[in-house]
Amino acid sequence: MTASEEGRSARKRTAIMDAATKAFMAKGYAGTSMDDIAKLAAVSKQTVYKHFTDKEKLFAEIVLATTDRVDAMVDLVADIPADAQALDENLTRLARQFLTALTQPEVLQLRRLIIANADTFPQLGGAWYEQGFERVLSTLATTFHHLADQGLLRIADPHLAANHFSGLLLWIPVNKAMFHGSPQHTQDELDRFAAAGVSAFLAAYR
Repeated sequence: MTASEEGRSARKRTAIMDAATKAFMAKGYAGTSMDDIAKLAAVSKQTVYKHFTDKEKLFAEIVLATTDRVDAMVDLVADIPADAQALDENLTRLARQFLTALTQPEVLQLRRLIIANADTFPQLGGAWYEQGFERVLSTLATTFHHLADQGLLRIADPHLAANHFSGLLLWIPVNKAMFHGSPQHTQDELDRFAAAGVSAFLAAYR
């Protein structure tokens, strides 16, 4: 295969994955056909099957491809200065960014899609969680362990503390979005959730 042919093949693969993502998000896994994806990608169905042997493989690839998006979040939670005077401010800034990133409409939509198909594809759902959100929690746990070593926090179980921190932030906006089908919060509400979550976290762990 020439370089030009490889380039065309790569562009078609990207177009198929983009089209599949839009189709699965709009119609769900069961409601999406390979014909739908081919039409949306402006390629033949044979081309779709050439790149992806079946719908299940294509679904798995687009789901796991999204785990790369958490890299920026991992960097974010790893970068909390050990500054006692600015601990509240630093954690609140982190909480706001954390909430903003994880309550984006497309993130919530993807979460809903994966949960809806968890019974059918339990290994895929588990892999997405472990490679995505669990990686963020593990990094946050390491950061909290470091802050505890510096005497800024009192933590016996850093991983549990990381879950408590994220739960305090995400419980209200994510649950509302899951049941309503779309985000129900404003940015002002996210800022309030961030401040209240950090206050409750520090009341338990400072």
